[in-house]
Amino acid sequence: MSDQGYVNPTPIQAQAIPVVLQGRDVMGAAQTGTGKTAGFSLPIIQLLLAHANTSASPARHPVRALILTPTRELADQVADNVKAYSRHTPLRATVVFGGVDIAPQTAALRSGIEIVIATPGRLLDHVQQKTVNLSQTQILVMDEADRMLDMGFLPDLQRIINLLPKERQNLMFSATFSGEIKKLASSFLKNPVTIEVARSNATADNVTQTMYRVDEQTKAEAVSFIIRERKLKQVIVFSNTKIGASRLSRHLESEGVKASAIHGDKTQNERMAALEAFKQGEIEVLVATDVAARGLDIAELPCVINFDLPYNAEDYVHRIGRTGRAGASGDAISLYADKDERLLVDIEKMIKHKFVRAELTGFVAKPAAAERERSGRRDSADRSDGRNAASSRSTQHTRSAYTSTPTSRKEKIDPWFLKPYEPTATPDAAPSSVARWAARSSRRSSWQLCWAVCRSVSPVSALASQFQIRPGSSRQRPECGHAVDLSDIQPQEPRSLVQYEQWLCHIDGLGTILFG
Repeated sequence: MSDQGYVNPTPIQAQAIPVVLQGRDVMGAAQTGTGKTAGFSLPIIQLLLAHANTSASPARHPVRALILTPTRELADQVADNVKAYSRHTPLRATVVFGGVDIAPQTAALRSGIEIVIATPGRLLDHVQQKTVNLSQTQILVMDEADRMLDMGFLPDLQRIINLLPKERQNLMFSATFSGEIKKLASSFLKNPVTIEVARSNATADNVTQTMYRVDEQTKAEAVSFIIRERKLKQVIVFSNTKIGASRLSRHLESEGVKASAIHGDKTQNERMAALEAFKQGEIEVLVATDVAARGLDIAELPCVINFDLPYNAEDYVHRIGRTGRAGASGDAISLYADKDERLLVDIEKMIKHKFVRAELTGFVAKPAAAERERSGRRDSADRSDGRNAASSRSTQHTRSAYTSTPTSRKEKIDPWFLKPYEPTATPDAAPSSVARWAARSSRRSSWQLCWAVCRSVSPVSALASQFQIRPGSSRQRPECGHAVDLSDIQPQEPRSLVQYEQWLCHIDGLGTILFG
């Protein structure tokens, strides 16, 4: 603890650590940045010291504590903290999450690990591959459980819980307490101690929140203006979409601001590299989506900007929790357009705070940008009108072509094809010539094949063998290849429509079949 510079515990640490050391289940309501990671990690390490040993045998290091997180970034951050706290102990800790090679994780797990920090999906991958054994797990921690439910991890969480021993200690921490969270807690927590260091769904008091109304088309320019005006050197900007984050990052770079985007389409290595560059000050602005930014722990982050208001009001609490961490002050700036009024009202209802709608003083959108936006809409409209006009002319031309075409091209349908299928009796003797077949045309059966036109001799032989055509019944037709006279077919009528269809399928592709 002295290595980390800890002197006095935060409120969540002061309340949670004694309860965890007693072995009680905990349901903690704490905002991000309040020190809850140390609040559960430190007592877990203290409890596991009784089992610590320096043996090299993996069997002496079973998984005794499992910490689940919703995102890779949060898992990596928690793992760094746990490893730092347990540096001077024999305890082993590792992190497993998706998006990276599974082989190093497998090797670490097989070597023996007491504390595993994982995302649910990748943990189940290891369970399926039998590279991790959870039968001796004594402590289960769900960090930011509300986010795990939002991301659809509930079925995975239930599967993981079923793999654990029934006798264990459970700790669940969440920034918000919705009905789903309470239902999940009741399913596996046993007489939990509820710890709340702040009102549920509340924001931190040390974060100054500001709402600026701007036009939707000028929001990117407004972000650039705020960064330049306030001389911000380290800021996270939140976007609702991955494509929006990438576009805003490119816009800021074109304005001379060092920026990078992290979102789900980025590889894990790209996201971690961007995050490390941001921590080192090589990048001034990190544009992120909610999932990618969850769990980011940036010391003394001065400001966050909501480029888009979140669709889920609870995400607003998590977003602004990136600043004002560990008691430091911070600013949370949000931009909204007229269409976002409903989202703003939802946020106000949840955090029970009324915002003052302000105008961004001194901000004037560049005429070029606005003109490009309007010009783009005009060009789009012109292109649309041109396409519509061309389509109209094409339609008229096509319609006139259709009307000028005689309608007498429609061929008359033979009434025989409209009659239901009626099986005929097997003929007494095989027909010997085309003339005999023509004489019986009034009693046509559905299996009669007059000609099969093909393009090689070998398929003709196969066809003749299938239908037992008499020798000498093939004859040459130079204009269309080889032709087989099927009028001399042996009396082997198909006994059913199925057999008939099988015959047709057999000769399909050999040539063109003409029906009599």
